[in-house]
Amino acid sequence: MNFEFYVARRYLFSKKKTNVINIISGISVTGVAIATMALVVTLSVFNGFSDLVASLFTAFDPQIEVTPVNGKTVAADDPVLTQMRELPQVEVATECVEDLALAVYQGRQAMVTVKGVDDSFQQLTHIDDILQGDGVFELHAADLSYGIPGIRLADVLGLGYRYEEPLHIYAPRREGQVDLTDPADGFVEDELYSPGVVFSVMQAKYDRSYILTSIGFARRLFDQQGMLSSLCLRLKPGSDFNQVKSQLKQLAGDNFYVKDRYEQQDDTFRIMKIEKLIAYIFLTFILVVACFNIIGSLSMLIIDKRQDVQTLRNLGANDRQITRIFLFEGRLISALGAFIGIAVGLLLCWLQQAFGIIRLGSTAGSFIVDAYPVSVHPWDVVVVFVTVLAIGFLSTWYPVRYFARRLL
Repeated sequence: MNFEFYVARRYLFSKKKTNVINIISGISVTGVAIATMALVVTLSVFNGFSDLVASLFTAFDPQIEVTPVNGKTVAADDPVLTQMRELPQVEVATECVEDLALAVYQGRQAMVTVKGVDDSFQQLTHIDDILQGDGVFELHAADLSYGIPGIRLADVLGLGYRYEEPLHIYAPRREGQVDLTDPADGFVEDELYSPGVVFSVMQAKYDRSYILTSIGFARRLFDQQGMLSSLCLRLKPGSDFNQVKSQLKQLAGDNFYVKDRYEQQDDTFRIMKIEKLIAYIFLTFILVVACFNIIGSLSMLIIDKRQDVQTLRNLGANDRQITRIFLFEGRLISALGAFIGIAVGLLLCWLQQAFGIIRLGSTAGSFIVDAYPVSVHPWDVVVVFVTVLAIGFLSTWYPVRYFARRLL
């Protein structure tokens, strides 16, 4: 065993002449452990919220979305898109046409995003999991087109789960001459009927502004026959997602964007990552303050062990070895605090996952989840451990050398 490490370990766990040194050492370990625990728990809570939001979008967003770089739409029979559809790993490919329109129902109106999709949209996403009402997922029947609004949009327009009268949709006319004496002539009007359901993603972006309907209706309304806004893909189970995504990007070149679910909601997840980073930085500052206790503990220990140092010198230890003993002492305090903090942090995360100890509200059902969501990511634990060790090592290096020169 390393001589310096062996002596440092004995100094850490043995009883000192002055009892206050034991107390200060215990406080040092406790301070580092609490800061470490706070880092683990806080980062895990941020991960929990991120995973929760991702699970909500999963029910509506496709696994992979391909959109044109230039313009809103592209020809549905584009050779590149055809190649993407024919990849052996692709299980479902759905064409989508999406644009803004005006929805009017019994005197109420709202700007909406009409999203026209194929019938295969039901196999593409988990849309059935977020439907509410007494009907089923249905986009058209004979000459009728159905519209499935978001739950908050249904409330704004007064639709309910099943609206009895047709929902009028207006979109600006794209082709032909417009009669300026008749403002209504500048719009294309069409009607949607209720299949008896609404969807609830629990995200305002969708619930307040989206209406799902058939792609045929959307193409007529926006005059986009033979065009699509996006090609949505679902891969076969067991496919290598990253490999297929890379292959799709090679096919897309500079003409198309290829986005996974996280990239489709890039703004949302970027904000969450920034919040997580800021929390990590603030808690790291607290950890730095906690490490100042190590300096006090080491200075007291050096004073306490001056006679031992002379004995070590008589036994042949040089100044470098003696200095390394106290450096190891500080590092052991940091490492012990890190291990204890991570262990306690992981235990608290498990308790929160299993029992939901800390609630989001006093009334069940007030939020999407009743308790704070927690998700432990192994990489975060590694980052926390390395951060604690790095700060602990740096905080002991200069003080030990300074006190060693002055007192030993």
